[in-house]
Amino acid sequence: MLYKIKEAFWSWGDDFTITDRNGETVFLVDGQAFSWGDKLSFQDADGRELAFISQTLLSWKPRFQILIDGEVFAEVVKEWTWFNQQFTLDVPGPNDYTINGSFWKHEFEFVRRGRVVARVSKNFWGWTDSYGVDIDDNEDVVAILCTCIVIDQVLHDGDDKK
Repeated sequence: MLYKIKEAFWSWGDDFTITDRNGETVFLVDGQAFSWGDKLSFQDADGRELAFISQTLLSWKPRFQILIDGEVFAEVVKEWTWFNQQFTLDVPGPNDYTINGSFWKHEFEFVRRGRVVARVSKNFWGWTDSYGVDIDDNEDVVAILCTCIVIDQVLHDGDDKK
């Protein structure tokens, strides 16, 4: 499935709209404006919360938890590397995702069991951050899209706030 993630031009928190290939809104992300650490609600198009993204503040590496129904479902951790960007999406069971990114922070691949299962590309030109995301069938769409939001929070929000 193809998705487009677009950050809102003006909002109190970090808000995003996620559309499908036809331009229909399928998910919304509502960021809390005033909180310790990033906190974002990942919702369906009708505003029902599907997951909640919460930054872990006291950690050596950038770390976020993805909660479903108040329980930790997965954890996203930015790994330390010299030149490229790398994240881990730790999901239940042995089949975690490794997310490998380019030096310029614009292209990412989600790898699971040695196979690329999703590709992310950041738009170079635009007033706000936007991404194209291509996810293989039978993969966890919510977990992958939540991780894309985390990557934006870690790599690109810091650029805007300096």
